[in-house]
Amino acid sequence: QVQLVESGGGLVQPGGSLRLSCAASGSIFSINIMGWYRQSPGKQRELVADINISGRANYAASAKGRFTISRDNAKNTVYLQMNSLKPEDTAVYYCNALIRPRLEENLRNYWGQGTQVTVSS
Repeated sequence: QVQLVESGGGLVQPGGSLRLSCAASGSIFSINIMGWYRQSPGKQRELVADINISGRANYAASAKGRFTISRDNAKNTVYLQMNSLKPEDTAVYYCNALIRPRLEENLRNYWGQGTQVTVSS
């Protein structure tokens, strides 16, 4: 059984910073892409950033220049450093990972439980 556990959300003032972490655990042979999505009330879940096993990152336009995604392959962990936060960044942030649980299995898509980020004065 694979689990993704997020941490690091909270309340921050506009212009502030937060760092999200997501650790994958359980039966894991390999992890392909890891990423962060977010969803605010009344809106669809959207990609914030993702990163492949080689460290190549991809960002949504809203995240470029302010957010940095990174991963520690030895720890099966992905991070999202968020700077210059704006009220419109307020959302539930979800960790996502494409994982091969065992060598003989196909890649599967996994989600974390979500962590709330609120940007408000």
